[in-house]
Amino acid sequence: MMRKVMVMLALAGFAFAFLPLAFMAGVVKEPGALASAYLENSPRDFAAANVVTAIVVSYRGFDTLGEVAVLFAATAGVGALLTRKRLGVSETAGNKREATEILRTATGILTGLLVMFGAYIFMHGHLTPGGGFQGGVVIATAVLLNLLASPGARVAHGVMTAVESLSGATYVGLGLLGAFLAWGFLDPRTLPLGTLGALASAGAIPLIYSAIGLKVGAELSGMLEALKGDRE
Repeated sequence: MMRKVMVMLALAGFAFAFLPLAFMAGVVKEPGALASAYLENSPRDFAAANVVTAIVVSYRGFDTLGEVAVLFAATAGVGALLTRKRLGVSETAGNKREATEILRTATGILTGLLVMFGAYIFMHGHLTPGGGFQGGVVIATAVLLNLLASPGARVAHGVMTAVESLSGATYVGLGLLGAFLAWGFLDPRTLPLGTLGALASAGAIPLIYSAIGLKVGAELSGMLEALKGDRE
């Protein structure tokens, strides 16, 4: 009985805490001062057709750097915990069942398409909805399909480590170039802004998003491989 009372009190507390948000929810008639400044200035400042990209990559670039760092820490933690030794899995235990022919055939067809689509997403993030994190997740999905189609397969850790390290170094390097050659960290105006709406526009934003996409894809691929639980 007491347990039910505590649950009801907890639910009532959550309802009371979130009730004001329910009344304030909805679309405002017009954006605030900060949002208006972003909408008006980002096409002129960075020649980015996607305003969200200009905000994420440039205006709040330090936040994005923190998100990438958090993802790296999570990947390192999963890789450290989910090993064969820590999970107590023996060398001979756990014979994996072979994947179906449908899954293997679909994987062979979809892998290349998913990788190209992921690259398209982060290379066009300054023009259309998408970006580095979304494109990296799509690329990691291709890796997941291959792990499901071949349960005994393993990710090439050397290649993934190289991609992750180089993309991370490129991301930080582009950020520092913005600090020294432009107006601040990750300022994309280190390269010519080009014409609004063109693929070669928005300065260094396509390069920044490509570095983020490759880094996220490599980190998530390593995490997926670690979740199999057979890492040495």
